[in-house]
Amino acid sequence: MGWNSWNCYGIDVREEQVRAVADYMAQHLKPHGWEYVVVDMGWYGGPEYNTQTFKVHHPEVYIDAHGRLMPSTAKFPSAQGGRGLRPLADYIHGKGLKFGIHIMRGIPWNAVEQNTPILGSTRRAQDIAALADTCEWYHGTYGVNMTKPGAQEYYNSLVALYAEWGVDFIKADDMSRPYHTDEIEGLSTAMRGSPRPMVLSLSPGDAPVLSARHLSRHANMWRISNDFWDDWRLLKHQFTLCRNWQDFRVEGTWPDCDMLPIGKLRITGPDNYVTKELNKTAAEITNEYSRLTLDEQYTLMTLWCIFRSPLMIGGYLPENRASDLALLTNDDVLRVNRASRNNRERLATEELVVWSADGPERGEQFVAVFNISDADFKARPINWGQLGMPGDSAVRDLWARRDLDVPLAGLKLDVPAHGARFLRLTPRDERTASARGAH
Repeated sequence: MGWNSWNCYGIDVREEQVRAVADYMAQHLKPHGWEYVVVDMGWYGGPEYNTQTFKVHHPEVYIDAHGRLMPSTAKFPSAQGGRGLRPLADYIHGKGLKFGIHIMRGIPWNAVEQNTPILGSTRRAQDIAALADTCEWYHGTYGVNMTKPGAQEYYNSLVALYAEWGVDFIKADDMSRPYHTDEIEGLSTAMRGSPRPMVLSLSPGDAPVLSARHLSRHANMWRISNDFWDDWRLLKHQFTLCRNWQDFRVEGTWPDCDMLPIGKLRITGPDNYVTKELNKTAAEITNEYSRLTLDEQYTLMTLWCIFRSPLMIGGYLPENRASDLALLTNDDVLRVNRASRNNRERLATEELVVWSADGPERGEQFVAVFNISDADFKARPINWGQLGMPGDSAVRDLWARRDLDVPLAGLKLDVPAHGARFLRLTPRDERTASARGAH
């Protein structure tokens, strides 16, 4: 649970914004379990590029003498004097939070051009670079040929540097689509050998379901979709992806639905991928709050939580509205994300999707009901018995934070178009005791 800078600042993110997010998270979100502050792509790029112009051949990136990415001191002033991102990490840790960074797969192009030495090896960058293996959308790195001597040492040297900086989370991009088995294993091996524990997140999606076992051995989270943005069409597609991945969650290793585009987004403008996906001009979608309706945002949070996806907020937290903060601080809803099990889809039609999960207390269940149609449901009956749910259960509405006055068998639901209802079921004779225990 945390925040990532991409949805609001793209590669234009700067240190003062990250520190402001850490301040906000410590005050408003940390009490509810949010803890990671992740700086996405751009911290190592020249300030002359922005989110609209960085997809060029051989963009300027900063490296050290061993070919490892270093921060732009124009964007991250505390990095001056070769201190790297350690001062920023210290600031975030001082708030009781954790710090993460984005990296690209492979080795920077200018490290190969300069043929920099590899720390811990007699080899150099040109000995390990796979010049024909480049990212399809970013042209700042080459792949690493993991069969070459020095390749593992290069990844080891990256992780050693990040450990010195105090990094707790690595988002490694261009790893899982197409699927780079060898470099995933190389980075994972380096991280397992580090004295500092770090979360490994793989991007982009769709990660291949056939690689689920390999992913669970080598990563903590991996994207199941391409970049997710604030559009109903994209949100509706996530239901299919969640269904495909529902059997592949293991505690500590999580299929990832991508970031939560809630709050202020695209403050410095979108890249060309976003304009294409949203079918809008850059001017139309720059510096605006989420284009998802409030009902769609309830659906978003409900699906991510019942599926148990990692939760990474994409909006710029200091500009949150009261409604944004409320979506992110409902402890009953977040508890489902943290503590449920046997999460699965129970029903899927062209209009209605139902998920359920078991809760940690005896007899406790959670039920998410989604209206994926374009028309409101009014007093919609559901055959709860066919879904295996006891009709005599007491029902609590998690979003409304109130107990309902009818047992499940008599419950008919109003659900707005593109909206969701999130319910907690408990045996009726335990309703009072469990409610008391929740506090």
